[in-house]
Amino acid sequence: SREMDGEIIDLLCEYLELERKYVFYTQTPLDLSFVFKIQDILRKETELFFEKRVPQRSPQFNEEMPIMDQIEKEDKLLSYPYESMRPFLKMLQEAAEDKDVVSIKMTLYRVAKQSKIIASLIEAVEDAGCRVIYGLDGYKVHSKLCLITRKKKGKVSYITQIGTGNYNEKTSRLYTDLSLMTANVDIALEAAEVFQALSMGETVEETDHLLVAPHCLQNKVIHMIDREIEHAKAGEPAYIGLKMNSLTDKKIMEKLIKASKAGVKIDMVIRGICCLIPGVKGETDNIQVRSIVGRYLEHSRIYIFGTKGREKVYIASADFMTRNTLRRVEVAVPIYNTDIKMQVIEMFITMLSDNVKAREEDHNGNYKIPKNQDTPLNSQEFFYKQAYLNAENVNS
Repeated sequence: SREMDGEIIDLLCEYLELERKYVFYTQTPLDLSFVFKIQDILRKETELFFEKRVPQRSPQFNEEMPIMDQIEKEDKLLSYPYESMRPFLKMLQEAAEDKDVVSIKMTLYRVAKQSKIIASLIEAVEDAGCRVIYGLDGYKVHSKLCLITRKKKGKVSYITQIGTGNYNEKTSRLYTDLSLMTANVDIALEAAEVFQALSMGETVEETDHLLVAPHCLQNKVIHMIDREIEHAKAGEPAYIGLKMNSLTDKKIMEKLIKASKAGVKIDMVIRGICCLIPGVKGETDNIQVRSIVGRYLEHSRIYIFGTKGREKVYIASADFMTRNTLRRVEVAVPIYNTDIKMQVIEMFITMLSDNVKAREEDHNGNYKIPKNQDTPLNSQEFFYKQAYLNAENVNS
């Protein structure tokens, strides 16, 4: 970010094995963290700031009662930043203090400074010790997976948490993410297989419930797309709904184009890179792509395969990028609880209805404001208003 002596640049290029042509000079600062300090100086200028929003209490939890007991009775879902991360943090603290908990296993990708999650894990370590595995050769562990194992009176039970975002208290207030907590034994046993493989420096080869990259996510997604193609060819309604950060996986894109040609309706909410052009006559006529860029970073991943009554719904850590599907350890979890499944589908439908912060991609690859006469809908504001209303009902 400043002019440097040519010899120094040549030396850096030598160390980094770069040609001189790849070095560029820019006055733009590479570290923008100072902006966070500026906001405190400008706080009195209210017109410069969004209306204050605070993550709300989830109606799915009674925070006055043990969280793990509530999850054992019924699956739970948290939606960040609209709902508070507190129930998950409380669950982890309970696990750290519970003498019946024999293990806590987590894949940690990024955590916050002064992390309460790390504090809970340290508390658990004091009694039982800790083993840290730092990644795998050739694969980045990007999954958001936590498995708690309890053994009481000879009976073993599990709680599995699988999310779309990092275990980070700061980003849970800035990113839109989903976090499922379940006592489902089938999901727990497959989560245990993931951790067992990681502990041996290996990756999972096959699953029945979870989708686990690099070996059993892309192929299973393609299989589910094929199944929708079969329904369409049989003259039956067929549907695929996808939400993620980016779409670049050529194999999946080719299969989506084939699905479109067969008559499968495909809706995609893709915030960033999208290498598939929708609306191309005879190729992607049945595909709609929209991007939502709002106050909060759209970060959740949702996969929906099938029409109402037979739909399969997943939340995941993986975008459909080759680096995610084939070069990382990623986990997608099926939503088996009917109410939570409907909640996720309704969230997806709401995002498809956003006509304020959404932009639709046309057949030329350009993004434009959706043209309709509907009442203006900012999906992020809608979800926050819903969260405030739910919290008020819980408190009353």
